[in-house]
Amino acid sequence: MSDPVLAGILASLIAGAATGIGGLALWFTGRPSLDQQKLMLGFAAGVMLAASFFSLIIPGIEQAEAMGASKAEAAGTLVAAVLLGAFVLSSIHRHLPVDHIALLGKPGADPLNVKRIWLFVAAITLHNFPEGMAVGVSFGTGDFAAGTATATGIGLQNIPEGLAVAVSVLTLGYSRRTAFLIALGSGLVEPIGGTFGAGLAWLSAALLPWGLGFAAGAMIYVVATEIIPDTQRPQPSARASHGLMIGLAAMMFLDVTLG
Repeated sequence: MSDPVLAGILASLIAGAATGIGGLALWFTGRPSLDQQKLMLGFAAGVMLAASFFSLIIPGIEQAEAMGASKAEAAGTLVAAVLLGAFVLSSIHRHLPVDHIALLGKPGADPLNVKRIWLFVAAITLHNFPEGMAVGVSFGTGDFAAGTATATGIGLQNIPEGLAVAVSVLTLGYSRRTAFLIALGSGLVEPIGGTFGAGLAWLSAALLPWGLGFAAGAMIYVVATEIIPDTQRPQPSARASHGLMIGLAAMMFLDVTLG
């Protein structure tokens, strides 16, 4: 395919759809026990923390520097974007009506837990938009080799992210099919970002550091304030801590070797 815009859109679609591969893993497991839920949510938290730094913040700094910013300016841009993302998610968290969000859970589900899980899913979905932009920008500038490498790395990273979403939704009492579809849907915002990035490569490149940092701040906020505390209630859970370290190490390895 010689058209860089179409190549960027297609590549971001394939990378985003990889979240569905992670969701398919649910068919090979039984419904998780409470300890298994904590382990899986800990794993999801580790994946998102690693992705925040290695997939979003560090590439955002590199992108800003590539556009001519000094190290201090690039770092300052990402700091501002991360804080903005955290502030927006904090505002959503404060004003989100628990009663309405509870309608997204099954009967008898803890409304606060329903809220936590859906905020988590929203944060993962949000971060897939700038990832799609990154793929689209790589192709839109005409560098097909860089675009292919970026799409491959992001696609492989999306597999454990899709599993994290699917497992989180499964703990709310949804069926495996529904959890899979939501996991797949969380990744399908990437071609939207890819379309924007490929079609407006120059403009997207200027905005990409902000988008990457914003998504990172949003994810870190949700993980730190909702997911990790939830895995340690009503008593500290070693399984959750182990899951977090495994998820962080796995995603860090993927990001460093394939980024």
